[in-house]
Amino acid sequence: MLRLLGILVTVLCAIAAAVLTFPGFFRVERFFPIAQIISFRGVLALAFAAAALLLLLLSIARPIRAFALALAVVAGVAAVANIAVLSARGGLGTDPLPAKTDSSIRVMTWNTAGPATSPETIAKIAVAMDADIVALPETTIETGAAVAVAMRDLGHRMWAHHAEDPSTEWDAGSTTLLISPELGDYAVIESSLDGTSNTSTVPSAVAMPVSGDGPIVVAAHAVAPRPSYMQSWRDDLQWLSDQCGDGNVIMAGDFNATVDHMTGLGIDGGTLGHCSDAAVETGNGALGTWSAQYPAILGAPIDHVMATKQWRATGSLVLRALDDSGSDHRPLIVQYEPAG
Repeated sequence: MLRLLGILVTVLCAIAAAVLTFPGFFRVERFFPIAQIISFRGVLALAFAAAALLLLLLSIARPIRAFALALAVVAGVAAVANIAVLSARGGLGTDPLPAKTDSSIRVMTWNTAGPATSPETIAKIAVAMDADIVALPETTIETGAAVAVAMRDLGHRMWAHHAEDPSTEWDAGSTTLLISPELGDYAVIESSLDGTSNTSTVPSAVAMPVSGDGPIVVAAHAVAPRPSYMQSWRDDLQWLSDQCGDGNVIMAGDFNATVDHMTGLGIDGGTLGHCSDAAVETGNGALGTWSAQYPAILGAPIDHVMATKQWRATGSLVLRALDDSGSDHRPLIVQYEPAG
């Protein structure tokens, strides 16, 4: 009887490990509590490795040796599988961005946590990164305008745009988008401004080129997948996927989702809609952008920069030097070149 119970427990543990390691295969990646657990794949890999080691030590005891060894194999295989996934997305990441060319576009996204990050800090980083597009979730237009003025004073002009949801508390109800005049004139579409078509709780801004041939730019912010917001979160990811049609689109922001959560939302090989994730493509897809208080490999990569096939990502950077800046998110910067 005990032997059968041990086999049953081992099988159940193997199923649980498989679900957490390959949630997309089981189609549970956007359901509570799986969605929350798989956000931290680095922590999962570490937990499985620690469990395997502990079970190997417990196998010294003869009465439970077979049971402990069986569970150790399950945990060990799960640890290796998670490490393999992290490695395929870039492992510990790469730091330097390639030199900027005349045709390059640099895109920066940073959830500033409202007043936790000063306009001067945002401006200095955006100028240092030579950013052409800056998506700033949880940033008011007043802060965004101050950032634009500070960037102008540093010799880097930008136009500030925004969308807001007055029903959402504090600065999370606003998303600001800065775009270089060199890309042409832009305007946020009416449905983003009045909320008739937008993310559910924290707003996103869709900016269309009024002049020039620049891309459609989406500053994205999806609601966090708290238990009471799960359906809104799923709806937000679908809405963001819909914004990435087969046109010329660059989308950046806080998606409150990793690429695991986006399984099944990509089209024709895209990560989300027709857009592909730049950090994964350039070797930084495993690095957590939240929370900044933990090592990047143990964090959740929930901030993204994506683009349609008109753009080719040539480099990315998860900026870890600002972990004490005030925001709980790390900035992500991506360099694109026109494809073909």
